[in-house]
Amino acid sequence: MKGQKFPDILRKRKSEILEGWMKRQLSLAGKGTTPDELRKQCVEFLDLLENLMQNGGSLDPNDPKARPIIEFLKELSKDRVLKGFSPTETATFVFSLKEVVLPLLQPLAKNEETFTHEVMPLSILLDQLGLLTFENYIENREEVIARQQLDMAELSTPVVKIWDGILALPLIGTLDSQRTMIVMEKLLQKIVDTAATVAILDITGVPTVDTLVANHIMKTVAATRLLGAEVIITGVSPAIAQTIVHLGVDLSGIMTRATMAEGLKLAIRMTKQQTADERRDGINPLEKGIAAMQPAKGQKGPR
Repeated sequence: MKGQKFPDILRKRKSEILEGWMKRQLSLAGKGTTPDELRKQCVEFLDLLENLMQNGGSLDPNDPKARPIIEFLKELSKDRVLKGFSPTETATFVFSLKEVVLPLLQPLAKNEETFTHEVMPLSILLDQLGLLTFENYIENREEVIARQQLDMAELSTPVVKIWDGILALPLIGTLDSQRTMIVMEKLLQKIVDTAATVAILDITGVPTVDTLVANHIMKTVAATRLLGAEVIITGVSPAIAQTIVHLGVDLSGIMTRATMAEGLKLAIRMTKQQTADERRDGINPLEKGIAAMQPAKGQKGPR
């Protein structure tokens, strides 16, 4: 930028500019940013703006002179995303400064030359900084949303060890390709970590099952079997059962039960363990199996 007139004005009247700028932003101070924090941000920005203009820097990201003010606005945008500011409120941090400084430049706009060399470059620079702040806000908000979605997917797919060698994975909500990958990865890793041999996949909280969801379940079952574990699907409601039959999805090779409790009982039998009732009654699963093979009284056993 040619000339040094505005930097001189900024340096001499910084307190006046700061107070006028603060008044236009105090309405935002109640959204997680205190007046002291806001003042500190404004002072830092004015110092960075003055240095940028005095050194003749541009907003080129590769320009080392512009890097400090660009990094400052990136951090400001990120902070305001986390505090719940809107994009407009975030960009107002820069745009509201124009309302204060442009009237101070009226004496410099008396002729075309000073207007072109002093007023227009500053106005364009502030517009560029405001747009940069807006763009950084959008990028940071998208990152936050993506991270929140990933966290929710993680929380909604807990793999829990509920018995020796038995895992449970209750699914809640809609299954899509991305979430199925998370389910599969977490389940397979938990099988490896715990050496589990049975996994109960509970779909009570899944509202609908279509061909895509059924295929996702089949892939999860196939991947689990590759690690030497079996899957029991529980929570199959009458409506879901009818839907699966209507879609022609073949789940005949997969063990299913209506409730998680029934699935757990089956898993315990599959792992040759005892339930509390069996221990109380003194029943040993192996002895129970042998007794079932013995002929009843009055009958001859196999020759």
